[in-house]
Amino acid sequence: MASAFSHAFVAFAFGKLPQRPPFTWRMLILGMVCSVVPDLDVIGFSYGIPYDDPWGHRGISHSLFFAGLLSASLVASCCGEQPLAKRTAVFVYLFLCTASHGLLDAMTDGGLGVAFFSPFDTTRYFFGFHPVAVSPIGIGEFFCRDAVGVLASEARWIWLPTVAIIGVLRMLQCFRSGRLNSPHNVR
Repeated sequence: MASAFSHAFVAFAFGKLPQRPPFTWRMLILGMVCSVVPDLDVIGFSYGIPYDDPWGHRGISHSLFFAGLLSASLVASCCGEQPLAKRTAVFVYLFLCTASHGLLDAMTDGGLGVAFFSPFDTTRYFFGFHPVAVSPIGIGEFFCRDAVGVLASEARWIWLPTVAIIGVLRMLQCFRSGRLNSPHNVR
């Protein structure tokens, strides 16, 4: 799995992508929490749930189905009175944050694959390209092992590409809105 730091970073970046983000800091933090929630499935190890079980690590909690359920339930509880457009934006944001967890994990170089389509199909998948060093399970293990190596790998393969993509998309937004071509911006 990628570390909680990288999952939260990507969720934060998603929330900051719109030029006029409809999200409060509370919503950004909720998105960051959604991005790490799938890893709560490691609690199953304490109860004897095998890694490769549908309820095991990288199983149903890493699926797109779970991302949809979690997002829908949070929108219903947090945004019930909001206009439909706002609820839809929040749902999409929380869904992307939660679903991004499995996508990042599928790029790691260890563990089992991700059950993207669980409970309908419990096949575990990795992407063909998986350069991200797998992060050890557990905070204690993370800091006892090669934390610097894991974070360096994530900086190279997750953080820098995320910043570059957000930068390009922001420039395109500015270009489309005419702010880059405005005579006020020419010096």
